[in-house]
Amino acid sequence: MSEFESKRPFQWLIHCAAWGVLFGLPFFFTGREAQPVTLESYLRFVIIPFSFMIVYYVNSLMLIEKFLFTKKAWKFAASNVVLIASAMIFVHLMMQYLPNPHIGRPRPEREWQDAFLFFLGNAVLYLLVAGLSVAIKMTNSWYKVQSDKTALEKERAEAELKNLKSQLNPHFLFNTLNNIYSLISFSPERAQGAVHELSKLLRYVLYENNQHFVPLEKELDFLRNYIELMRIRLPEQVKLETRIESGEASSALIAPLLFISLIENAFKHGVSYSNPSFIHIQIMAADRYNLTCEITNSFFPKSDHDKSGSGIGLSNLRKRLELLYPGRYVLECGQEGSLFRAVLRLTLKEENV
Repeated sequence: MSEFESKRPFQWLIHCAAWGVLFGLPFFFTGREAQPVTLESYLRFVIIPFSFMIVYYVNSLMLIEKFLFTKKAWKFAASNVVLIASAMIFVHLMMQYLPNPHIGRPRPEREWQDAFLFFLGNAVLYLLVAGLSVAIKMTNSWYKVQSDKTALEKERAEAELKNLKSQLNPHFLFNTLNNIYSLISFSPERAQGAVHELSKLLRYVLYENNQHFVPLEKELDFLRNYIELMRIRLPEQVKLETRIESGEASSALIAPLLFISLIENAFKHGVSYSNPSFIHIQIMAADRYNLTCEITNSFFPKSDHDKSGSGIGLSNLRKRLELLYPGRYVLECGQEGSLFRAVLRLTLKEENV
């Protein structure tokens, strides 16, 4: 049930209360000098609000949707002229047949002028009722459109997130298997250990991150294990330094696998087997709400023939950040001389802490 549909009972309750007040007006103005409310006088009174109700709901339930929403304004106007005229004729005929407690009172001398003014005043009242019906119907329609739009946007975001995660998991697995494959040729024992470490990581990727948010400390443990797995294949001349601490935000919740693309890129482009190279990874929480991931590495860009990872990591990261943390993140990636620096600053939601 949408938010708009959940409010329908409340809207009908307001309708009942408003019409109840209108139909009960004669009982609100009884006093010492007021005429007592009799069955005959009340029946004559109730005809008018009953005709208002007919005009209101015929517009609300039929004419507005049939003509106004389909841009047939002239048909809507003509239909209302007929409807209002019919309502006024109905009221006039009913007044003729119902007993009049005021019979016998002297009639005013200018009867036709008063009749014209009475007719004109009633026509204006009916037009106001029709206008009120249009205003309320248009407002409800706008609110429903906005509610449906919000629901569709949420469903679209959910579907896109699932799609991004379905791309991310194979992307992570592809890069890790690439590393293990390169180990097999010169160190089968280390490759065997890497497969064991990979099984731990896959358990997290496949089973722990099915939710939108996971505990920060668990996510950081995954990153530590991944870095240690990548360290196995690094040559001796590569300096790898890490500082990963959750601090005050250890109990916070965070979207899973946000930092893995940045770390993967550091190992992909920051390692050289012939030149001195380095990777510095720092993930720190300044407080309970603000988290910073800063990665600096030597830069050895791959050739166009290197398809490892298919280049979708950073693109997916930006999309996920925009969906999950709109307005609450800063992502800066770029080359600085012979270095490459990536910084992701994240403001966690208060309700996720």
